[in-house]
Amino acid sequence: MLEKIRETAAFIRNKIQTVPNIAIILGTGLGELVREIDDKKDIPYESIPNFPVSTVEGHFGKLIFGKFGDKDVVVMQGRFHYYEGYSMQEVTFPVRVFQALGIKYLFVSNAAGGMNSSFDIGDIMLIDDHINTFPEHPLRGRNYKELGPRFPDMSDAYSRELRLLAMQIARENNIKLQHGVYVGTQGPTFETPAEYNWFRIIGGDAVGMSTVPEIIVANHAKMQALAFSIITDLGVEGKIVEVTHEDVQEAARIAQPKMACIMREVIKRIE
Repeated sequence: MLEKIRETAAFIRNKIQTVPNIAIILGTGLGELVREIDDKKDIPYESIPNFPVSTVEGHFGKLIFGKFGDKDVVVMQGRFHYYEGYSMQEVTFPVRVFQALGIKYLFVSNAAGGMNSSFDIGDIMLIDDHINTFPEHPLRGRNYKELGPRFPDMSDAYSRELRLLAMQIARENNIKLQHGVYVGTQGPTFETPAEYNWFRIIGGDAVGMSTVPEIIVANHAKMQALAFSIITDLGVEGKIVEVTHEDVQEAARIAQPKMACIMREVIKRIE
């Protein structure tokens, strides 16, 4: 595993001029944010040694290096999911490569089903915390001290400092920003009404099929993480309707400019 991480990181270093310390992972329907990246250098996933390849519609499958605002960033335009058949080590392999490249900040976005009755489709939820229901843990197995501790602390998994900054920026720009707990599930089915109700009972505000594995590994690697869910459908009693992947993509596409604004300003203000 360590050899693969080093091999992939060395390959990427040889392809770029500047190694950033900020990484962004874009979720379903959120790939349009890359339009705001200047001086782009694209590397398709299939050309990167040891990298998985995204199989989901709406995930373009490229690493993009460039400027977001005035900062150098690397953007994953498309992520990997457990439901695609990848192991948790494969799902989180890019985060390990980011660690080897020296990334200090990880920004994550996803499309999610809202379970809080105050949420509307198109809302942006700042993730305060998560509940992990995946059947496999990304840190299961041998622990490499070079990557992080055997028992990492998760009390500030979503950086309080970055969350406070995001809330301040949302207020300054009159952007409605919800906040809450994200429930990570295996997928690929959308939730039944009973599952929505159970996730709400155990403390969830939104549910999706990603993010939790990447955040766990980012914390293991001592990165500061910030994550957003765009609420693309509702799992609230009386508001549940049939939902398709296309519906999710479209709702995310419409809402993403507001999320991009918050991300851009947070990135601008961090050192």
